[in-house]
Amino acid sequence: MSDDALDYEEFGLVAGLEIHQQLDTETKLFCDSPTELREPAESSHTITRELHPTRSELGELDEAAEEESRVDRIFEYLAYDTTCLVEEDDEPPTRIDEEALSVTLGIAALLDATVVDQAHVMRKLVIDGSNTSGFQRSMLLAQAGEIETDEGTVGITDVMLEEESAQRVEETDEGVRYSLDRLGIPLVEIGTAPDIRTPEQAYEAAEHIGMLLRSTGSVKRGLGTIRQDVNVSIADGARVEIKGVQALGDIHDIVAGEAARQVALLDIREELEARDATVGEVSEVSHVFEDTDSGVVRGALDSGGEVTAVPLYGFDGLVGREIQPDRRLGTEFSDHAKRAGAGGIFHTDELPAYGVTEEEVEALKEAVDAGEGDAVAIVAAGADVAAQAIEAAADRARTAIEGVPEETRDANDDGTTRYLRPLPGAARMYPETDVPPVEPDTSEVDTPELLTERVERYAEEFGLDEGLAEQVAFGRRMVLFEEAVQAGVDPTFAAATLESTLTELSREGVDVDSIPDEALLGTLLLVDQGELPKEGVNDVLEELAKNPSLTPDEAMEAAGVGGTDEAEVREAIAEVVERNADQVEQEGMGAFSALMGEAMGALRGQAGGDLVSEVLREEIQKRA
Repeated sequence: MSDDALDYEEFGLVAGLEIHQQLDTETKLFCDSPTELREPAESSHTITRELHPTRSELGELDEAAEEESRVDRIFEYLAYDTTCLVEEDDEPPTRIDEEALSVTLGIAALLDATVVDQAHVMRKLVIDGSNTSGFQRSMLLAQAGEIETDEGTVGITDVMLEEESAQRVEETDEGVRYSLDRLGIPLVEIGTAPDIRTPEQAYEAAEHIGMLLRSTGSVKRGLGTIRQDVNVSIADGARVEIKGVQALGDIHDIVAGEAARQVALLDIREELEARDATVGEVSEVSHVFEDTDSGVVRGALDSGGEVTAVPLYGFDGLVGREIQPDRRLGTEFSDHAKRAGAGGIFHTDELPAYGVTEEEVEALKEAVDAGEGDAVAIVAAGADVAAQAIEAAADRARTAIEGVPEETRDANDDGTTRYLRPLPGAARMYPETDVPPVEPDTSEVDTPELLTERVERYAEEFGLDEGLAEQVAFGRRMVLFEEAVQAGVDPTFAAATLESTLTELSREGVDVDSIPDEALLGTLLLVDQGELPKEGVNDVLEELAKNPSLTPDEAMEAAGVGGTDEAEVREAIAEVVERNADQVEQEGMGAFSALMGEAMGALRGQAGGDLVSEVLREEIQKRA
């Protein structure tokens, strides 16, 4: 069934969101390291860790952490000259960043959430290598808020302040390489209640929360600075958490796709029940493939590995059934096998193929006592991996008979999802003993002005047209615009430069994102002070993009603009009029437009258009 055909009310769709947003603070949450990202090539040294799960205060072991620990990996971390001992897990945290605390309380106010009387820092167990300590520090600051959507109220269950994870750089032969520049950046997490009933409402809720976050003017912008996790279930299905939805526009398709996936899995369950399907015992079947021409199987056997198999009685035709675009039930089995270290699985719904012959398929079925209505899944890998991987695939097949498993999934770029790990439980949380509780003070926290309110204010107070006002208010340089206007820069000029001019330069291939905000503000002030003509702004910005370490004055000198006094302007314009004396005498002021372009070209941005126009008119009048 396609997701377009789903009646979400009929199927009982329930969804909730977890929005994770990096805060744009000066320092990290638990140390004085700056929050700027670095290039891996700038790393000054590396550290390594091997992480293992720990039990909760009640002696419980989290299932997700336990599964993660089955993969034997070494984690390498790139450290920098700005990396502190807290990030390296060589000393305990000393304090909670006050700026991050204040910004989060402002966000809580926008969400109409109730701030807790006392906030306790907790440790959340994570052993995927994304934190050198093996846990993430997190604290609940507010709860019981709400937002409004066109389809009804969506509750806000919690507002958390926590530390961002390390940035994954690449896979290595031993494990994973991470970068510590991102670790510890303050991160606010906003969790909604399961009040969302349609993909459209999920999108609207996420969009609204994003607007509230940007209204603070204190959140980071750009790819990777905000991530959305989506929890989805349907009636008779199960809660599935989908991690890492990067783009707002993907939320609708992720929710719709997961609902359709669960419907497909329930349909498969019905057929399996009708067939009285079961999963057989795992066995080694290497002898079946002794003379195989399959590259994958041959490679595993020649390397000392083996082929393992599990009979899936009553599964024939269902393992290959599509449950997401280009993803089948067998893909789910394969995802689990990959978590055990295998490259994937083969199954008889897709065989013969991949060098496996019809004769080998028949021999395989005979070896595991599989009949006409049955399927078989196999794994070819090293002995230990093959044994673990086929067991993982078999466990997932047993779950298919039960229906939809509760699990955590990862969002793919194409809008589909893949298995990541079991849903984490309460066992992964325990108190942080190195950071004392804090009592949030809301008395000096002002509720931020909404971006929608800023649009109205910019139009009324600064005379910006609605379109430009919206571009500035919702743009990434809104704070810089406010600073420029407060410094006396013309609002319309500041807005047009920060939005239109920078966008045009970016389309021309200029790396405008490399220009520091201080340099942008300085350039606007040079124009306001009359030292740089507006016509020279583009040239100065291009120089700043090429060399971000330049000051605006140095960039102006490098671009060869500005610094021309009125006497030099008059001399240059007089030469233009002299060269076109015949045209001026014949047309008088009618020659103005043509000569204006020539005069501006002769001055090459070293004088403003208003001054050039005034002097040119005077020179023409002298000749006419």
